[in-house]
Amino acid sequence: MDGTLVDSEKLWDVSLSAFYESHGGAMSRETRTALVGASAEETMVIAYAELGLEPDPDAMAESIVRLHDHTAELFDDGLPWCDGAREMLEALVAEGTPMALVTNTQRALAERALNSIGRHYFSVSVCGDEVPNGKPAPDPYLRAAELLGLDPADCLAVEDSVTGTAAAEGAGCAVLVVPNDVPVPGGLRRRHADSLAELEVADLRRIHGEIDRELREHTA
Repeated sequence: MDGTLVDSEKLWDVSLSAFYESHGGAMSRETRTALVGASAEETMVIAYAELGLEPDPDAMAESIVRLHDHTAELFDDGLPWCDGAREMLEALVAEGTPMALVTNTQRALAERALNSIGRHYFSVSVCGDEVPNGKPAPDPYLRAAELLGLDPADCLAVEDSVTGTAAAEGAGCAVLVVPNDVPVPGGLRRRHADSLAELEVADLRRIHGEIDRELREHTA
């Protein structure tokens, strides 16, 4: 969702920066890079450490609520689409391709985002607070494939972050990487594209087929 379909990472920048300022600090570029694709809990662990705050679980839980409330207000004003994302969703829906939204964002905030994106695009959705472990663990993608009734190997994940790519790859999915702000290394299960705007549905099927063939040859 964030950074793949909608350019909401910049809105997270606003709410995270405000959180840091409320504690008299400023978020480093290195920390912001590390937080791309992270879960709420991971975000707070890193933020509290950088701000030098006592990692009290109750205080961190309250901070997560504050951060999400601020971000939700920004989401409600509308989310800017990433180039080609909406058009790709429209094309996939038109041919009846099942799709899952897989995000580390908690359900309550993801629902606010879906009001802007359009929940009708997705057969199912899986959020970070609905699985034992969020990305980079494979749990969210394994759950999404299960809900779709598909083998993960038959799925193509579209990701923008190192964290999300690791999760999809760990689940056994082929991955199309469309980086947003942070470079993502290559890999056997991965293909890169600069933007979804340069691709059509046929290209997604081709990419999945190429990765599948290379994996079979590699393990033969």
